[in-house]
Amino acid sequence: MEQASATAVINARGIVTGWSDGARTLTGYPAEEAVGRSVAALLAEPPSTTALAALAGPLVLRHRDGTPLSLTVRACPVLGADGAPDGYVITAEPLAAPAPAPAAVPTLAEQAFQQASMSLSVFDTEQRYLRLNGVACRVMGVPEDVLIGRFFPESVEDAEHSHSFLNNLRLVAETGRPVRYNSWAGAPALNREHAWSIEMWPLKDDSGEVTGVALSAIDSTEQYLAQQRLALLNEAAAGIGTTLDVVRTAEELVEILVPRYADFASVDLLPWVLGADEPPPTPDGEIVLRRVAHGSVIEGAPDAAVHLGQADVYPPSSPPVRALREGRAVRGQAGEPDFARWVEERNARFPEGSSYRKGVHSMIAVPLRARGTTLGVAVGVRVANPEDYAADDAVLAEELASRAAVCIDNARRFARERSTALALQHSLLPRDLPGQAAVEVAHRYLPSGSLAGIGGDWFDVIPLSGSRVALVVGDVVGHGIPSSATMGRLCTAVRTLADVDLPPDELLTHLDDLVTHLATDDTGDEVAELGATCLYAVYDPVSRRLTMAAAGHPPPAVVLPDGTASLVPMTAGPPLGVGGLPFESVELELPEGAVVALYTDGLIEDRDRDIDHATAELCRALTTSAESLDALCDEVLKAVMPEEPSDDVALLLVRTRALGADRVATWDIEPDPAHVAGARQAATEQLTAWGLDEEAFVTELVVSELVTNAIRYGEPPIQLRLIRDSALICEVSDGSSTSPHLRRAHAYDEGGRGLLLVAQLTQRWGSRQTGSGKTIWAEQPLPTD
Repeated sequence: MEQASATAVINARGIVTGWSDGARTLTGYPAEEAVGRSVAALLAEPPSTTALAALAGPLVLRHRDGTPLSLTVRACPVLGADGAPDGYVITAEPLAAPAPAPAAVPTLAEQAFQQASMSLSVFDTEQRYLRLNGVACRVMGVPEDVLIGRFFPESVEDAEHSHSFLNNLRLVAETGRPVRYNSWAGAPALNREHAWSIEMWPLKDDSGEVTGVALSAIDSTEQYLAQQRLALLNEAAAGIGTTLDVVRTAEELVEILVPRYADFASVDLLPWVLGADEPPPTPDGEIVLRRVAHGSVIEGAPDAAVHLGQADVYPPSSPPVRALREGRAVRGQAGEPDFARWVEERNARFPEGSSYRKGVHSMIAVPLRARGTTLGVAVGVRVANPEDYAADDAVLAEELASRAAVCIDNARRFARERSTALALQHSLLPRDLPGQAAVEVAHRYLPSGSLAGIGGDWFDVIPLSGSRVALVVGDVVGHGIPSSATMGRLCTAVRTLADVDLPPDELLTHLDDLVTHLATDDTGDEVAELGATCLYAVYDPVSRRLTMAAAGHPPPAVVLPDGTASLVPMTAGPPLGVGGLPFESVELELPEGAVVALYTDGLIEDRDRDIDHATAELCRALTTSAESLDALCDEVLKAVMPEEPSDDVALLLVRTRALGADRVATWDIEPDPAHVAGARQAATEQLTAWGLDEEAFVTELVVSELVTNAIRYGEPPIQLRLIRDSALICEVSDGSSTSPHLRRAHAYDEGGRGLLLVAQLTQRWGSRQTGSGKTIWAEQPLPTD
């Protein structure tokens, strides 16, 4: 038999140098695989010492298929030139086969190996297949006998994951240590890549020598994809909604989707979302959507059929409209009629991008819904990604869309509240400040762009009697509509109290009481969050005195005509709403042309700024040479305001003027009715000097009535003063603090008609308390030139 003549030749180093065809038939190794190998690598068991000594005996080889092969061998030495053995010729024949036995029943271990749910394989130390179970064969796509004895790289594609697998096989064979790692790779019999958890461990004989490598590969694709979906959701939670901007939030959703979830993604919103309107009912039939964001794996998104900012009409059968109406994710696959119509419609609308849509095979449209309101739709498309959108992908898309929709709705609500608060604030702030002879005014108001919203800063310029003017600047704690509403109430209260003509410290005391009442709800509980700061100042152009008091507000800065600038040294009282503490007034005499800067803390305060440095910058900026007071406002803001102010900024600049002696006339009146005629005569002569003879008749009546009342009901000293400003002002002061009251006299009353007559003849009239009594005043309009 051919097996009986199996012959091999080995040299003195144990390397096979010859291999007969009988040896091939007997062992399964062809000559090209056997020659050059160490004979020890062919042994399944080391030979016995008896057989080595006798150069004959039993020997166990390992067949090429990995099974042990028992043989009887005989070695014949080949002598060299020196007479010493230079090699051996070995002949072998199989042991006598035992009598046929019944087919062996597979052992429990063999059954476990073959029926395991994971892929199990065994390799020799040269990375050749020795065994595979059924799962491994299905993964490889071929039966076991095709792979036995083959070198691993011959059975797989030349790819990075294959090189990594081979390197790990070699590492285990060389080091004898197990290896465990994860891989994302394909397999010959699988149509897509899978996630594998691979473990390799060495197989050792009794002496501890590595004889092979076993491995298990568990398909963990579902767990891997679940982890990827969870990671995407976590990233979306951190990456979507970083700003309260509708468009930016939509862009953040697209950035999350592309490229891991979609090769192209878009976000289209219903038009009302970008405005300030309430959500209308979803119309039947076609729906108009506006594109606010899109992204693609191709730079520039040339596959987009709708441009950013463009409105598009979607037919009822389109996936986006179906998603809006059904309130759930709608999937489409290549081959479906609706999907084909959708692609055709896109190609017809934007044929330039049709080449990029040739490979589109799956799409998903998911509605953006928040708080029961539909805002728009997000669309994802797959081209390069071979996987169609599945049910799990729809669940993920709905979760992502839900999170994004809440952020978009928050941004929409913030934009609407900001717009409302800004409109409310602008309606309450003075638009055109009235012309004043006392001061020249310029102002700036910059609402905050922070996420906290619009604050409650305000300013005002209020004309007072006697050509005086009140200057107000304040700041309400908080942001948004409540802060703006509180600001409006305080602004109105200040104007009301200013009309009473209270001194600054008394006015702030009354305003403090008002804030305390506003901060107390119906149950009487204190609301600590409600509070405000305020600075109230009164400038008299006749005396050139500026009287001011502050409630927790920064002091004003004053620039004198010589160019020196400084903060007004004053004690700022507690903020409004604290209660129980007094406010102190400060009085300054200012030269004509001095500039007073009133501002809110947003101009100088910031988390990263030193307030002393900021106020020094303010004083330096106020001394800048500017063409006008209005230009000086811009210079101050440019030099002092933070780059990104976190609060509103209000700035009010006032340049003082003075009424000279040529525009004011004053007379002391004796408390005797006989001097009333003299007062009338003096007033008439002064009007003639001013060229206001046309006003003499009314002025005589006003002076007569006011002086008579002061003599009859007041107390000395009595003083008459005429002021020629934008109006003609008549003032009569006396030492009594009792204020007059306007009443309607009956038919037979002898008096009571004086103040009624004054009210009818003049533009406005009133009274104010002074330190020594009261002043009754009346204003008449001057004729226009």
